[in-house]
Parts: sequence; C-alpha cells; structure tokens
Amino acid sequence: MTEPTIVWLRDDLRVGDNPALVAAVERGGPVVVVYLLDEESEGVRPLGGASKWWLHYSLTSLAESIETLGGSLTLRRGAAESVIPSLVDETGATAVYWNRRYGAAREVDARLKSRFKEQGIDAQSYQANLLFEPWTVQNQSGNPFQVFTPFWKTCLDRGVSREPLATPSSFESPTDVPSDDLDDWSLLPAHPDWAGGLREHCEPGEDAAHERLEQFVEDALERYDERDYPGVEATSGLSPYLRFGEISPLQIWHRVRQPLDGAAQKNVDKFLSEVGWREFNYSILFTNTALAEKNYREEFDTFEWDEPSTLALEAWQQGRTGIPLVDAGMRELWESGTMHNRVRMVCASFLIKNLLIDWRIGEKWFWDCLVDADEASNPGNWQWVAGSGADAAPTSGCSTPCCRQRSSTGILPTSSGGCPSTAPTNTPSRSSTLRRRARRRWLGTLRRDRQRAEAGLPPTIASERAASLAPALAAPTGSPKRTQWARKPAVKASPAPVGSVTSVRVTGTRSTLLPWATRISWPPLVSTTTGVNSARAAAATSGASIPVITCASSRLGSSTVAPANACRKVCTPASAM
Repeated sequence: MTEPTIVWLRDDLRVGDNPALVAAVERGGPVVVVYLLDEESEGVRPLGGASKWWLHYSLTSLAESIETLGGSLTLRRGAAESVIPSLVDETGATAVYWNRRYGAAREVDARLKSRFKEQGIDAQSYQANLLFEPWTVQNQSGNPFQVFTPFWKTCLDRGVSREPLATPSSFESPTDVPSDDLDDWSLLPAHPDWAGGLREHCEPGEDAAHERLEQFVEDALERYDERDYPGVEATSGLSPYLRFGEISPLQIWHRVRQPLDGAAQKNVDKFLSEVGWREFNYSILFTNTALAEKNYREEFDTFEWDEPSTLALEAWQQGRTGIPLVDAGMRELWESGTMHNRVRMVCASFLIKNLLIDWRIGEKWFWDCLVDADEASNPGNWQWVAGSGADAAPTSGCSTPCCRQRSSTGILPTSSGGCPSTAPTNTPSRSSTLRRRARRRWLGTLRRDRQRAEAGLPPTIASERAASLAPALAAPTGSPKRTQWARKPAVKASPAPVGSVTSVRVTGTRSTLLPWATRISWPPLVSTTTGVNSARAAAATSGASIPVITCASSRLGSSTVAPANACRKVCTPASAM
C-alpha cells in the first residue's frame, strides 16, 4: 500500500483546480489534507481581524467539501518548519505537496523542500494561485517589469498554460490523525462581537465563490464599463475569494472567455486586466518581499511625513472626517469588510496626500479591516496611491475627494465640508499658511463634534451631510481598532528640503494645493524663473488656473519647478463644474 501524502494548504482553500491535491490523489494512497495556521514563521504576516473571520468560515466550508469526497481536513497551528516535519513523522508520509506562495514566506518553503529531499521525501510545489509565475514574465533585459501595461501585454502574448483541473472524484484520509478544534483558534470576535456586518454581507467558501462568479458574468459584467461609479453594481466582488484561494484566477479566466452576449463580451478584456493588476502586484512582491514596510521607489525614503494627529487618524478610521465620500467608504469598510475600489483610492489619497500621514499606517488599518487584504495587492495599491509604488506617478494618484464625490454621486460639498488641504491662495507666500489654517479648521470641527457628542448635542452640518450620504451605514461606536499594532518608523535618510506650493489665480478659478508633492526632490524640468513666468503666461492666455509646484532639490542645489497640470488636473476648476 502506498504511504500517505500530505497536502499542505495555505491560500488555496478549494478542492477544484487544486494542483497539489490532484497530484496527491493521483499518486494513490491516503491523503492528509492539512491547514496550518502559522503566525510565527519568519516572513509570514499574521492575518487581520476581518480576514480571520473569513478564514474561520472558509475552513468550515472546505472541511465539508473534503468530507463529501471521503477525506478529512486536519488543522494544526504553529511554525511550519516545526509542525510539518512533525506531521510527516506522525503519519509516516513519504510525500509532501503544496501550492506555491510568492512573498517572503517562500523561503520557509524552500528550506522545507531541501530538508525533505535530503530525507528522501518527495516534496513538490505547484502553480495554483497565479496565471503567470513572476519569474517567467520579464522585459527584454531579463528584468521584472516595473510598468503594468507592457507586463500585461507580455502575459497576454504568452497565453495561459492550462485548463482548470477537475475536482477529484474521491480520496481517503487516515482516521487516526489528530486535528485542532477550529473554535479553539478564536478567529471569531467575541468581546465585543463586531462582525455583525460581515455576517450580513459576506459568504465565504468555494461554492459561494462560484455562485458569485456566475452572478457577475450573468448580471454585472455587461455594466463593467461603469465600475468606476460606486453607486453602480458593476464590480465582481471576487477579491476575497481570490485572496483565500476559494476560486483560482484560471477558473475565472476560462469562465469569462466562454461565449457571452455582446454587452458582456465587450467588457471581458478590461475585467481580465484587473485580474492582471493582481498578477502585477504579485510580480512586484516576488522581488520586493518587504512591500508592506519599504518604499518600492527608494527616493521616497527621505519623504517627511507629518506626525499623525490621533484625532485626525481616528476620524479617518471611523468615517468622521466630514467629507461624505470618504466617510461613506470608511464606514462601509467597517460594516462589510470591503470597499469599492475607487472609493479605496479616494480614502487612501485623503490620508496620504491631504493629511500627510504615512501610507504604512493606512495600509495596516486596511489589512486589519478588509476581508480581501492580501500581501501583494494591499501594500501594492497603497504604494501606488502614495506614488512610491510600481507604475505610479506621484502626482497622478491624487484622488481629490471633492471631485471624485461630484463625479460619483452628483453631490458637491459646500465650503463648510470641503477638503482640509484645499484652499484658495492669492500669493505664493501665503500658500503654506492657508493650508495649515484649513487643516486646523477641519480638526477644530472634529473637536467640536466630539464635545457636542459628549454633551448629547447633534453633530455639525459637515458631519450631518456625511451621514446623509450613507444612512444605512451606522457609525462605529467606541474604539474601532480590531487589533493593535506598533507603528514601525519609516526608514529615513537625510530629510529632503521642503519646498513650497504656489498657485496662479486667474479669472477667479481655484486650484488644489498639493502639500505632499513639495517633499519630493523632483528632477529638473525648467529653471525656476522661466518656469513660473511661463506658467503665468500660459494661464493668462488660456484663462485657466495652473498650479505650480516649487521644490528645492538638494541634489542640484537649486529650485526646480514642475507644472502640476502633469497630474491629470486632479481638481476640476470651479468654472468648469
């Protein structure tokens, strides 16, 4: 009789299209399917609170699926380099199979594979969670791509390598292998139980993943070209299922490549490009395993972040900024464990580029609150918004909340609830002062709201307007922190000189201040005097407002100027609204 084979599951909680499971069944003999909750190994990032909730129910669903095939799911907890070899000795297994992972934890896999092979144990890893292995997609120089468009074009030219694998018809598992009790892992919140919204909005599991895919293909794919509008049900909702491997990207790829009606067919390529963005983030993670801690672009290491105000940070976390679109998104995050992609960009941009708070702080909050937070997409997307990531133009990722809100909801904030970093400016010397005054007014509003709440009084007009945008989302009560973290300070070299922002005011229009942009040492475009004069001349000719960013470059020893209209005109002039 063939000795047992261990299938070690990680982010691949499914029985369909699971190469490691299929290989084990085809080998013959008993199959020990084990899920290891490893929060100890080097390179493994412990799950956030919302992800732990999802994991609990995903494992429950997986156990039921395995039982229908005749097997059983074994649960263990601890460091992989200790637990997996012990399980090999305990079961007498002569083979260990797993599906690959691509972050820092792959070093654990490599050491285990070498150790098992030295012992004569068959150790194999398989491609299961990506369409394209990161090391197989490179530019003509043999290096990883740093820009998405050529990366995805190369992927499409290659094509996917195989069809999805069928679910094994049956297999047997040893009956004498002890397993942890899932409830003993305490993945579900208890005191307090903050997961009521997750239970209402989320349904983990492989079956639910395929139901969601079918629902998207049949009902929403035809509207996918409207996915940028938060009020339109046009997104797939598949991200948490991909994150936990309850469905594979290959299964998604082949499903949407089947013949569809014309309205849906025209959106297939765009939808798959979003799947490709996930692939791109994993290719970046593969060569930059500290993506959640270190800037991908090293020139951002000297960026001087403001020390975050506790009041401002908590207002952002709890959806009490007074900016309706930001508040609606942050309350949705707390309530449902997810958030529309465009609103994620707005909320991230507000924290980073309006409040000048380190992107790592926001990334950690999303990691704790999102059910779909994975080690590539979450930090990769935060870095993209910050401008420090791959394929990111520092000024292009500025999603001004007021403008995004207007285009998404038709609601235009009044002056009392405007963006705290947005203010009119007449002279260059006053720009920094006006920005600080605007932020102080915003913080003052938050303090008054807190005082009014303690006195049993209603909130201010700005907060009432924020709440009216999403009446179904109740504001979180008490401290919203699900887990505590210690902020790791950013690695800083000598600080870059801080420049100033000037705004040319023409025909009464108003431009957006970009305080974050002044802290980067930009390459020279034009000389200071010529640049400012040219911008003023162009503005006078066109009748438009052209903000000019002036930065001091320590490398060049002189000021350089970059026209801010290079950032896609992040805020529409009032005259154009």
